Amino acid sequence: MGKLAWGILSTGRISGVFAKAVAESSTGEVLAVGSRTQEAADRFGDEYNVPRRYGSYEALLADPDVQAVYISTPHPMHAEWAVKAAEAKKHILCEKPLTLNYPEAMAVIEAVRRHDVFLMEAFMYRCHPQITRLVELIREGAIGDVRIIQATFSFHAGFNPESRLFNNALGGGGILDVGCYTTSISRLIAGAAHGKPFEDPIEVKGVAHLGETGVDEWAVGIMQFPGDIIAQISTGVALNQENVVRIFGSEGNILIPAPWFGSKAGEPARIVVNRNGEQPKEVLVPNDASSYTHEADIVAKNIEKRQAPPPAMTWDDSLGNMKTLDMWRQAVGLVYDIEKPDANFPTIDHRPLTIRSDANMRYGSIPGLEKPVSRIAMGAVGGGGVSPLASCSILFDEFFRQGGNCFDTAYIYGGGNSERILGQWIRNRGIREQVVILDKGAHTPFCNPIDLTSQLFESLDRLGTDYVDIYMMHRDNPDIPVGEFIDVLNEHLHAGRIKVFGVSNWTIERIEAANEYARQKGLKGIAAVSNNFSLARMIEPPWAGCLASSDSQSRAWFVKTQMPLMAWSSLARGFFAYGHPRNHTDPEMIRCWHSEDNILRAERLLEMAEKKGVPPVSIALAYVLCQPFPTFALAGPANLEELRTLLAGLNVQLSPDELKWLNLEL
Repeated sequence: MGKLAWGILSTGRISGVFAKAVAESSTGEVLAVGSRTQEAADRFGDEYNVPRRYGSYEALLADPDVQAVYISTPHPMHAEWAVKAAEAKKHILCEKPLTLNYPEAMAVIEAVRRHDVFLMEAFMYRCHPQITRLVELIREGAIGDVRIIQATFSFHAGFNPESRLFNNALGGGGILDVGCYTTSISRLIAGAAHGKPFEDPIEVKGVAHLGETGVDEWAVGIMQFPGDIIAQISTGVALNQENVVRIFGSEGNILIPAPWFGSKAGEPARIVVNRNGEQPKEVLVPNDASSYTHEADIVAKNIEKRQAPPPAMTWDDSLGNMKTLDMWRQAVGLVYDIEKPDANFPTIDHRPLTIRSDANMRYGSIPGLEKPVSRIAMGAVGGGGVSPLASCSILFDEFFRQGGNCFDTAYIYGGGNSERILGQWIRNRGIREQVVILDKGAHTPFCNPIDLTSQLFESLDRLGTDYVDIYMMHRDNPDIPVGEFIDVLNEHLHAGRIKVFGVSNWTIERIEAANEYARQKGLKGIAAVSNNFSLARMIEPPWAGCLASSDSQSRAWFVKTQMPLMAWSSLARGFFAYGHPRNHTDPEMIRCWHSEDNILRAERLLEMAEKKGVPPVSIALAYVLCQPFPTFALAGPANLEELRTLLAGLNVQLSPDELKWLNLEL
């Protein structure tokens, strides 16, 4: 098998520590080092006896003999070089935190999945035997039921606004630098208490001191886990604290005096167990190597599995930890400048956005619109987390790379943030002419020609564009003659503010009346409709004034007219996505979609998905896209995994008989 050939990407202090650790391991050797300058690479190579030295990261990744890379750049550069390493088919050990935020972590993990390489986040303490023994003690009930976890990692560094610890542009502050240890061990302990590899918190609160550079110099957090386990965590880069972990249970407590660095090679680690009414017991954990050497060996031994087993960091564990860190930062008000709503948040690989050569998007057309329109439209509802711009950008970028070009937003979404973020992303990427903006306005109670006009102007301002490709009325107002709406929409069309227009949640009768008025007046009529359409019958509308077109009469009308239908809630808001629908507990899901006929449709869908070997969501999407009239599915995946699963539905073709069978017509 031979030893794993490592390349070290970056030449900071921690890179030297890792180089020494690999030299002491039995599984690997450092073959190459890459730096931003040849001088730094040569200096590092001389000090740590590294034979190949490269003056750029790209050159390191181009070395065909390098099998794995250790990435130790500042936090904001982790995502870019992890993705590029995956593209270069290099296995990856990336320093903590994996990325700057949760959305970037999603993108990194999608990249390693796509390119089939190993990835582990370098929490070296998770690889020390001490942590394996700690998990065993918790699961054995050494202190009964876990109640409270206390974890601290903090130090006092001399203030330097240009250093990575205090520099906003370098992701400075305690939460990301060492606070990530406290969240990760708390999640590990809470998981062990419940027989799981980890547990994610259901709530995170916190306070912090933000210094003059805008980063947290010291911070405290409180996390609540299922079962009312509570964690108190503390961190800092400008404050010395007691760096220990304490766990309090119903029958005693555990102290870990040296949780983060364990013990030196050849020295046992110590865990102190105090059971109520008994003398303290010191548990000694044998150890034959440094944490970093254990880490390098764990990577080498699990390359073929693409992930290391717990308590080392799995992909899901890293995602959960990044989400927790985002929640902590959000609680203390720490948003990095690059994450702010008006920032030029970059693509994950810092390259111009392009469509992948293997993208399989399908396209349709809207009469009057010159651009092709992707059959899936990405719902732009405003994002979430510590940086809505970051979360939306990661999703929008991947959707665009897969050939998606239609983005669905509305005046009321997110109080206007949906339009603002979508507009900022389009400007950041410089792709206005390559995308189709589907925007909506005139929602009840402002459904009239005057408010339609004022909202359209405000929407254009938020989006930062002088036109919308498809503009739709969000609701109807039967008290206003359809001609008044057709007149005002034609005014905006002739002024170039919209290219085509349509309506959402209108009845067929009103649509026909509007288009008849347009025909008689020689005006443009409704070019597309956006009502609900899915395999599931809508029992009650999710929101007042919503209309569905899934019934047989509506479908017959769309077949006859060939009117494009841009279907909102095309997947019935997840009714078909999460296991058997009889198990749904969400009151809204039950109210809107739960019925015996829908459950039977879902059972048939699950049966067909199993036969075709695809996820159930793929069948639900295919049902919408395979209709005998033009359809477009509006969807709002919450993460990249959901987006990947959704896009798989583009590969599924359903016959007319299969459509009828799914809909209980056969």
